Amino acid sequence: MNNYFRLTRYFTATSLVAFGVVTTTLMYFEHRQSSFFQEVQTNEAQILNDIQSDFVNRADAVARRDLLAVNEQGNVNLTRLFSNALWTSDLTPYLAEIGSVDFALCRAMPDGVDAQGKSGATPEKKTCFKEVGAKLRALKSFDPLDARVREAMQGSTIYKIKVYDLSGITVYSTELAQIGEDKSGNAGWKSAALNGKAISELTFRDKFSALQGMVENRDLIASYLPVIEPGTQKTVGVFEVYADVTPFLGQIKATSGEFKQVAQANQTRLAEQAASNHLKVQSSSNRQLAIVAGLLALLYVVLLSIVRRAQTVIERQARESDATKQRLAQSEKMTSLGQMVAGVAHQLNTPLAFSKNNVLMSIQALDQLEGAVHRQIRHSIFRTETVSESDTVMAPVDAEKQARELASAMLEVREAREMLGDVLMGMGQMNELVDNLRSFTRLDRAHTAEVNLNTALDSVCYIAKTVISTKVTLERAFQPLPAIECNVSQLNQVFLNLINNAAQAIEGAGTITVSTQADARHITVSVRDTGRGIPADVLPRIFEAYFTTKPDGEGTGLGLAIARNIVEEHGGDIQVSSEVGMGTEFRVRLPIDKAA
Repeated sequence: MNNYFRLTRYFTATSLVAFGVVTTTLMYFEHRQSSFFQEVQTNEAQILNDIQSDFVNRADAVARRDLLAVNEQGNVNLTRLFSNALWTSDLTPYLAEIGSVDFALCRAMPDGVDAQGKSGATPEKKTCFKEVGAKLRALKSFDPLDARVREAMQGSTIYKIKVYDLSGITVYSTELAQIGEDKSGNAGWKSAALNGKAISELTFRDKFSALQGMVENRDLIASYLPVIEPGTQKTVGVFEVYADVTPFLGQIKATSGEFKQVAQANQTRLAEQAASNHLKVQSSSNRQLAIVAGLLALLYVVLLSIVRRAQTVIERQARESDATKQRLAQSEKMTSLGQMVAGVAHQLNTPLAFSKNNVLMSIQALDQLEGAVHRQIRHSIFRTETVSESDTVMAPVDAEKQARELASAMLEVREAREMLGDVLMGMGQMNELVDNLRSFTRLDRAHTAEVNLNTALDSVCYIAKTVISTKVTLERAFQPLPAIECNVSQLNQVFLNLINNAAQAIEGAGTITVSTQADARHITVSVRDTGRGIPADVLPRIFEAYFTTKPDGEGTGLGLAIARNIVEEHGGDIQVSSEVGMGTEFRVRLPIDKAA
């Protein structure tokens, strides 16, 4: 990785932290001051709002209470007048006849539980009470009473009148269907019948069956009033009176609405004033923060310009130092390699030369010996035949034995000559290795020279074969190339590095193809492998100095960075394309005319 000291980065981070702390502290105190001022105003506004809301609510509640009390007292007086007026002529005969109707049977019927789990009268029990109601309506004194009641209430604000006996049975109602109902569980009836206390409640009805017919959306006061027998204090029944107070309640609501509007207007004005004051305080705080922020920003810009200048100097010096170190390392590496190759070549050439001469002389001697043996064999055979023709007495067995021995010696001579030929071939390979090593380093040539890259690549491939795995096949696909002026030892280092990287990317068997081609302006050298490929997230970083994907201790991350520098110093460029699982291809493009 790059070990440059990032002065700008650390300065920026430190400055932002310091400025952030200062700005946050100032903003915190400004916010506390603004919040305190706003909180005071909000509390004052809330107190005023609570006072006004309490006043409006109390006024509305008092008005409703007074309305309820006034109407309840009116209903009480109305009930007394009503009962006094009808007591002798209508109510007394009717109440007397009611005694002939028996409610005990219906009361004895048990209650049931509905679907919601509530206890109440069963349908049979309700039917029983309706039948009782029908009997009450059939009494002779019912119709005169009903007519008198409706006549008396005509044109009044009374919407409905119901009369209960002391057992809770509805013995009379202007809504005829309700006669006979059992209301003994009603809280209003209990208060009037059992305690002799009138009770009223304010209610709203969407629809209501009244003396005037069906009415809608009305505010009603329902009063349960004890019926006192004239001349006594004895409660003989309960009146339930429904009075319409919609106009009065509407007037109360209108008055409460006016109060609320006034209170809301006051609250709005107070909120506007509070908001205006808050904006002024906030504006003053913002101006102070802006001034402080501007001064901090100016200080930061001045310091940043100084730090950037220092960072530029540091980075330039670091780059120059790294470049110098890389060049020195590369030069020393190639120099050491060249010296080693020169020493090895010198040490090998002398023994190889006289060994080769001795082997050649031995082969020549064996060739002469083979000729002499061959002549001797022919002479022996010829002499044997001559003796036989002249009937000379000799031992033919000895002649044949001698011929066989000579033939065996001739075979051994041939085998010795073949072995010496193998030795001579091995010496030739050793000479070829020495020549390729000397060609790879090129220390015996000028710094730059006219070179045919195909020849240089032959040496590189020969050297590479000695270091890569035997499972990897190294193929060459060279096209004719023009000679270019270059530092061939540096380019040899580039190509050898690319081949080694390609071999390391292949797991098991694979193929590396080194190919060349030329156009009118450039020579392109391609090194393509069938290895594992380079992931897309790693590919953009492979030419970075010190970046490596190899385990610790197996790579410095400088190989490709140095290779790119060498190629760029020759006026060329190096490109790469890769597909994971398919392989990678590096393309080195060099200009034919370096001056151009």
